[in-house]
Amino acid sequence: MRLRYRRSLLLYRTVTFGRGPGAIAVPSMEEIVPRPQFTVRRVTPELEPDFADLLTAALLEISATPAARPVSKERVATALARDDVRAYLAANEGEPVGYVVLVRSPLSFMSEASCVSIDQIFVVPEARRCGAARALLSAAATYADRLGADQIACAVPPQGRDANRFFARLGFSPDVMRRATTTSALRRKLATGDEAHPALDRLLQHRRSLRARATRSAELIRH
Repeated sequence: MRLRYRRSLLLYRTVTFGRGPGAIAVPSMEEIVPRPQFTVRRVTPELEPDFADLLTAALLEISATPAARPVSKERVATALARDDVRAYLAANEGEPVGYVVLVRSPLSFMSEASCVSIDQIFVVPEARRCGAARALLSAAATYADRLGADQIACAVPPQGRDANRFFARLGFSPDVMRRATTTSALRRKLATGDEAHPALDRLLQHRRSLRARATRSAELIRH
């Protein structure tokens, strides 16, 4: 995919070399190439097919396998019909390049302040570092303002260095690390007692270290 840019501008200026009476003024021409222009629209039924295609592209990138199944358009329609979900699509000259999915919910059950959470944000590789993500976040901020939400939160994978830097530059600070597991896996761990015990593990490691040190000392004495 090739991004379309608006026509470039030519800037004419004079560059002066040297100082005093011997200075030479040379005319210079500089081409200014603007960033691509992005339009952001709410995902409506007519945009749902494009949105589903981008969701599939994001899934393929995350899973890094071509076997990922395309996202069902019916599931997309059902999800977007929820009152607490809002999605926006970014496009460059009509070509979809990214999306953001927002969920309206409090940041904590103890908090009365409303919050808009960025559930997903994705931009195709060809359109990254060109302003598409900023355009999507601008739509998110506008939506939060319209709701009167005091906070905007996002979930960023710890291994996503670029994404973490991007959100940090925009003022997002770390809040919590979120972990997930399946219900069946949790029940299995609880039933077998196979959950981790950090304090016990440290104690056992310390004892093993002391025994190994004592063994080495005994061998040195014998020799």
